[in-house]
Amino acid sequence: MTGRLSGTRFVLVDDDNDVLEAMDAAIRSEGAETRCVRDGNDAVLAVQEEDPDVVLLDMMLPGRSGFLVLEKIKGYEDAPIVIMLTANEGRRHQMYAESLGVDGYLVKPVPLDRLITTCLDLLAKQDAEDGPEA
Repeated sequence: MTGRLSGTRFVLVDDDNDVLEAMDAAIRSEGAETRCVRDGNDAVLAVQEEDPDVVLLDMMLPGRSGFLVLEKIKGYEDAPIVIMLTANEGRRHQMYAESLGVDGYLVKPVPLDRLITTCLDLLAKQDAEDGPEA
């Protein structure tokens, strides 16, 4: 069975196993390939190894904060789409994430259908920006 995210590679980063498992199940049910990691240092390694299309990134992580992970991976040429997920509703954190190049910012708890819709919207936007191959 193919899904709306078939052929898309994700790195999912969250230190909460329940959240990570729920995101993984939802993303895989749409046909995507996933790799799950639980801390910031592993997230950076996973992005280097997997070359994902999308990273779903928790803000508060052991090892290296989500902000430091975001800053590192957005520094790569051809960086993936990054959607930050956080329980912190502060506007200051969102503004900082945006200054580092985050593509999406969602406050937990995030309904899984909204998470998937956000991924689809950002992937479509990226495709539109890339335009047809010349």
